[in-house]
Amino acid sequence: MSENYLAATELNFKAEILDSDKVALVDFWAPWCGPCKILGPVIEELAADYAGKAVVAKLNVDENPRIAAQYGIRSIPSLLLFKNGQVVDQMVGAIPKNTIATKLDEYIGSL
Repeated sequence: MSENYLAATELNFKAEILDSDKVALVDFWAPWCGPCKILGPVIEELAADYAGKAVVAKLNVDENPRIAAQYGIRSIPSLLLFKNGQVVDQMVGAIPKNTIATKLDEYIGSL
């Protein structure tokens, strides 16, 4: 685990993601998922780059199946962007860092 990103769980999801006053990026992943492993370092870099500006979190779908089901996660990795407690964007697959950063910037800039 990184010190920069939040390990999201069913216990902290509402407080840390939905109730956050910042834009939140949540990576829905699992340890057995190949593309998730590819995306992992990208998420860590984004967490460092956006520290203090956005919440960057990883949610293990195997350990937190209710949240994954609540948001209709069928493919992983899935990245959901939350703003004011609502999903405002979704990306699926091992997305390039610059694509994710562009989306984050778009929503952070519209706060």
